[in-house]
Amino acid sequence: MKELNYSKMGMRIRQVRKAKGWSQEELANKCGISMSFLGHIERGTRIMSLETFVSICMALDANADELLWGVAHPSDAVLEMWKAPVKKTEKASSRQDADSYSMYIRIMKSVAEIMNET
Repeated sequence: MKELNYSKMGMRIRQVRKAKGWSQEELANKCGISMSFLGHIERGTRIMSLETFVSICMALDANADELLWGVAHPSDAVLEMWKAPVKKTEKASSRQDADSYSMYIRIMKSVAEIMNET
């Protein structure tokens, strides 16, 4: 089984955050965590929950594979067929639901890939 390197994952989170021009405080507020905890995540000294990881992925609009492994898999086309179609006339909340579902599928796909490597 491929082992996670939390220091590298934290470094990738920091890189994406800085690329967006956000402070640690801004990202922490968007994710509902303390700035201190985010600092630990970025240094790889604390392990976050799956819920926190999802919040970070969504806030940064980042693919889970990119943050976990530093590799973007071309899985978006496959995910599109699972995503509920959203009509232009539907409310923004429907779009958020579809985006949340898409993020969930991406994370589950990453977990499945990890488990298949054992």
